[in-house]
Amino acid sequence: MHKKIWDIKPADERAGELARQVRVSPLTAQILINREVTDKQEMFSFLNPKLTGLIEPEKMGRITQAVERIFKAIANNEQITIYGDYDVDGMTSIAILNEAITLLGGKVDFYVPHRVDEGYGLNKEAIDSIAKAGTNLIITVDCGINDVELTSYCKSLGMDIIITDHHCIGEALPDASAVVHPMIDPDYGNADAAGAMVAFKLAWALSNKAKAGEELRAKLRQFLINATTLAAIGTVADVVDLRGENRIVTNFGLKAIGDSQLTGLHALIDIAGLKGQAIDSYHIGFRVAPMLNAAGRMGHARLAVELLTSDNEIRSYRIAEYLKSQNTQRQQHEKKISKQVMEMIKAAKLDHPDRKSIVLADESWHRGVIGIVASRVIDRYYRPTILFNMSNGVSSGSGRSIKGFNLLEGIKACSEHLLSFGGHAMAAGISLETSRLGDFTAAFEKYAQENISEEESIAKLEIDAAATISNISVGFVNELDMLGPFGKGNPKPLLATMGVERISSPRRVGANQKHLQIAVGDGTGSLRCIGFNMGHLEKKLLEADRFDIAYEPAINNFNGASSVQLVLKDIQFDEDE
Repeated sequence: MHKKIWDIKPADERAGELARQVRVSPLTAQILINREVTDKQEMFSFLNPKLTGLIEPEKMGRITQAVERIFKAIANNEQITIYGDYDVDGMTSIAILNEAITLLGGKVDFYVPHRVDEGYGLNKEAIDSIAKAGTNLIITVDCGINDVELTSYCKSLGMDIIITDHHCIGEALPDASAVVHPMIDPDYGNADAAGAMVAFKLAWALSNKAKAGEELRAKLRQFLINATTLAAIGTVADVVDLRGENRIVTNFGLKAIGDSQLTGLHALIDIAGLKGQAIDSYHIGFRVAPMLNAAGRMGHARLAVELLTSDNEIRSYRIAEYLKSQNTQRQQHEKKISKQVMEMIKAAKLDHPDRKSIVLADESWHRGVIGIVASRVIDRYYRPTILFNMSNGVSSGSGRSIKGFNLLEGIKACSEHLLSFGGHAMAAGISLETSRLGDFTAAFEKYAQENISEEESIAKLEIDAAATISNISVGFVNELDMLGPFGKGNPKPLLATMGVERISSPRRVGANQKHLQIAVGDGTGSLRCIGFNMGHLEKKLLEADRFDIAYEPAINNFNGASSVQLVLKDIQFDEDE
């Protein structure tokens, strides 16, 4: 377990009074303040999100022009192709607009580039094939904002193009029929919208504009329920900030899964072993999204989009089963590559305290998996990591970063060694001639040495508040559930209790005795704890008189009885200081 600095938020003097006004515990009020929810009305709105809190779609930059061009295409029976990214955000965006345009009578198809063969965004070969198939209008989703030259190329072939995206805008906007993007208007209230949210807003605007009879209006109402569910899945999977309207659509969309008529999604949930459960952001992020993403990582994402747009139950179950098998393969590749990478790090002494980055390459590593493995490396060693697959003289890599280090800027600083690169502060893709790998590695390490301080090189654990064991009751934990869905910007509440002692001896449990069970007390009460992958701390806990714990409170429903359990996230001992 990598040593972490605990950043415990100080108690806020406003918490007590706000807790009384909103009728929650002071700890819950403190947690809300930590999420920048700092007055009575904001707290009521946060705890009771309503669809009326969504920003009207027409307020998103240039959406009106997009609506007009799409209705023109529908009226003239033009062929429309939706061009989307191969991740879950892109898949759900495609599914939303595909259904909206189909319902409105449009002639529509979709295109998803191959992750390995084509890469992210528009590409010339794909545009050529789309034009050859007779497309008159391309609509991008979750991509395209920086494809200025390729947008012009589309127009040169006689095709109009609408860009819908949420990634950072470059120096110039593409010369498109319309650009729908949450950052174009600085006054728009949700710059952190996912691609699926942008697609949802465009579909909503199309529905508003449609001249529909009673039957179509009913279908559009049901469609918008489905669309909130798809937007919620894309929003969670793309790890955008889950406050504001992102929280509203995610809260409503996840609750609406049971009422949605998404045949493919229901099949996927069933195959994931989640049928009959209340689906939350954890289920989406760690059970459903990985199965969808496996299609793009191990094969082609078009199959996953077909699943999300299918109304054929038999076909949906077949695809869902296949995606499950693909995800199993992905997990196997990930486990194998992770083992090799950790061994290489040790052998090359890249774990030395003076080292600030990790760059490794191998011919056998699957390009669709190395980004996930890079994240695993950061979990263990907490330093920017780039892993490459080497093939035919070219190395293609995927990188992940740590808080405070802009990975894209670091890669840009070494661009003289590269063929291409793209991404953002925390994740990036990169390619170079394999012969330049050594030069790039040295240059990247030099940049990391100059731009990562000693403080930034140590992982921080952001803790909402210090608490006593007596604060943690079943009622309090149920109250915390009202703060979900959890994710970026609204993480699952993390608390700390200092100076606890053993009430029962620690014991190893689970497969390979990797996990830890212990009961602790602090003089105000005692509770049972579970520490996943903490079995190695058994001896140290037996030797310690007192220690500090950081944890997520949870409800354990063993044998039908509800009791509080602390899910340990870190343990610190006096000698750690």
